[in-house]
Amino acid sequence: MTDQATGVTEPANRSEEGIPGKPTAASRTTLSHIMTGSDTNLLGTVHGGVIMKLVDDAAGAVAGRHSGGPAVTASMDEMVFLEPVRVGDLVHVKAQVNWTGRSSMEVGVRVMAERWNESTPAQQVGSAYLVFAAVDGDGKPRRVPTVIPETERDKRRYQEAQIRRTHRLARRRAIKELREKRAADGIDD
Repeated sequence: MTDQATGVTEPANRSEEGIPGKPTAASRTTLSHIMTGSDTNLLGTVHGGVIMKLVDDAAGAVAGRHSGGPAVTASMDEMVFLEPVRVGDLVHVKAQVNWTGRSSMEVGVRVMAERWNESTPAQQVGSAYLVFAAVDGDGKPRRVPTVIPETERDKRRYQEAQIRRTHRLARRRAIKELREKRAADGIDD
């Protein structure tokens, strides 16, 4: 069902091929890791690439759980680093499926950090959105269950994911059209 005011479609409980939908909580996960000296960059803080790998690992686990099999990273966007992560921080990478298509899934990830030896609350240090494609044994796309948002927060994330998807597709189309125009004009890049 599509909301006429926003154009946002609500998820169905079943996909077209009869695959039962799965609630958001069914695949939600947290990956925790303590940061050590081998994780640092030249500034002495944890290298962004280390955090990105943890983000991809957690998101991949969620995508595989939701889809019931292999899923590969198709894109990572909006990776935001809010605060530096330090040696001795206990990092928690929390991930969940926000939205599903035929064979793709957007996974939202929140990165939290806390000092390993203090009882202060963890603070958010980063976030990202990744798109995964479910694949079969031959690497071909396969259907995924529809995600069923359970809470108001899940519903908001589902709607925001649809907006991000629309923007990703529009950006891809615009770039393709620009490249085709440049090629037609004889501009060789």
